[in-house]
Amino acid sequence: MEAPLFQDLVINGERVPHTAIAAETQNQNAPRAKAAMAWRKAANAVAIRTLLLQEARGRGIEAECRQVGPDRFETEEEALIRGLLAQVIDVPEPTPDEVRAEWQKNPDRFRSPPLWEVSHILCACASNDPQDRRKAFDRAMRILATVKDDPKSFASVAAVQSDCGSKTSGGALGQLGPGDTVPEFEAALRQLGDGEVAPKPMETRHGFHVIRMDALAEGRVLPFEAVSDAVAIAMERADWARQARAFVDALVAGAQIEGADLSVKGEGPLEP
Repeated sequence: MEAPLFQDLVINGERVPHTAIAAETQNQNAPRAKAAMAWRKAANAVAIRTLLLQEARGRGIEAECRQVGPDRFETEEEALIRGLLAQVIDVPEPTPDEVRAEWQKNPDRFRSPPLWEVSHILCACASNDPQDRRKAFDRAMRILATVKDDPKSFASVAAVQSDCGSKTSGGALGQLGPGDTVPEFEAALRQLGDGEVAPKPMETRHGFHVIRMDALAEGRVLPFEAVSDAVAIAMERADWARQARAFVDALVAGAQIEGADLSVKGEGPLEP
């Protein structure tokens, strides 16, 4: 007899219904054609949740469901797991000296946001039409060659060629910061220096853009006093995650598990 495609999940003698694993698969990232991969990842997540619930009930923890959003409360299982982790995890508040030492490891991590003054020329196209995309790309390449040969022509070319309303201002978009534009456009901006034109047209859902960085104001390193609270919170979250993982690893080491492979870390319902 052939082994079933999806094994039964049994945790310390408790058989988990297939329906629970099937429901969890929608929360797991896996290619559509890889049903077995999604099932494995879901089985691992459900196995960890089951271990935590078994431990919570074994300790006699009672579920006190909290409100977590407008008209939304924790489920009983969520409340039990939160109560268990609150009981076993103790994250001390870092001292001012510890926070400063963490900041001093790399102060450059903590900067104010950059500001970009940007101009662009848009060659619009339908993203789902290959022929239209090719025409727009070819037009953008011709425009790019023109403004590279004559950088001073950017505004006049934009006024005639751009499919964006910014053409009336020579393609100028004004000052932008992180989050002000689509991710792919922002990623292109982060590669440009003051006065540079992007070396190739950049595609977004709107079409192909020829981009020029008119002015760049790099974010400055923030003083310790401005970021100390954020550093302390990050330290506490990292400590919480380490303790939670160690606790789960200990539960796994002492459990009898069938139908899941928990040697792969990082799959489970753990959040600070």
